Amino acid sequence: MNSSSDPTAPPSADPVSKEIAKLRLRDPFHWLWLGGRDLMASKAIAIFYGVCFWLMALVLGLIFRSKPEYAMSIASGCLLVGPFLALGLYEVSRRREKGLMPNLGASLICWNSHRGSMGMLVLVLIVLELLWGRASLVVFAVFFNTGMPSTTGVMQAIFNPENWEFLLVYLLVGGVFAGLVFSVAVVSIPMILDRDTDAISAAITSLQVVFGNTGVMLTWGALITTLVLLAIMPWGAGLLIAGPWLGHASWHAYRGSVRWLDQDQAVASGTI
Repeated sequence: MNSSSDPTAPPSADPVSKEIAKLRLRDPFHWLWLGGRDLMASKAIAIFYGVCFWLMALVLGLIFRSKPEYAMSIASGCLLVGPFLALGLYEVSRRREKGLMPNLGASLICWNSHRGSMGMLVLVLIVLELLWGRASLVVFAVFFNTGMPSTTGVMQAIFNPENWEFLLVYLLVGGVFAGLVFSVAVVSIPMILDRDTDAISAAITSLQVVFGNTGVMLTWGALITTLVLLAIMPWGAGLLIAGPWLGHASWHAYRGSVRWLDQDQAVASGTI
């Protein structure tokens, strides 16, 4: 089915060319503004997804209190699940962009027609998540060779100046894997929803955006990290707002980073 018979469907597979935009440092703040506008226009849907993000944070908190050595593994899992949970929010923003009325039901099943591409992307991200989790456990095993610490022990290790090497390595390992997941997923998931492209092309495009606009995308990643950290204190209640807000903003990050040209536009712009 093409877009002529279904206004919500991705464009048909006519010859097109994509263009990676040259972003400015102020663009991430503009994406946040656009995301806030979408959130306010669809408050009921935002509340539903906000509750989902909040429940994820509560699960992470419970894991940290009982099995702190698995906290990074679960955090990486949340980083993996989060963008796919935000898929429904991308659909809301996409419909608003097309002038259509968003609805919760459509946002919950929007992945259904993209199962193949989404499944392949999930596989790639799960491999990264498993490697991240294993690396995190190795760091704990190296620095706590007498046994895994309790929650109290982990907090003491983090805030003890004598354990700066552990904290540095732990954050370095987490940062590398978080950067990989971010680079692969920041554009690929909304791109699959928007263009129904394959997972490999979407992941490559996402990497092109990150490497072509490294400073801007680092700023965007830092904004996401800062807002999430602020939102999880206390009890993760801030994710009720920050979760859907960032989900909508991430759609606009994709739309601002990747531009699609039809055949004539591509020739005129010199991209083909």
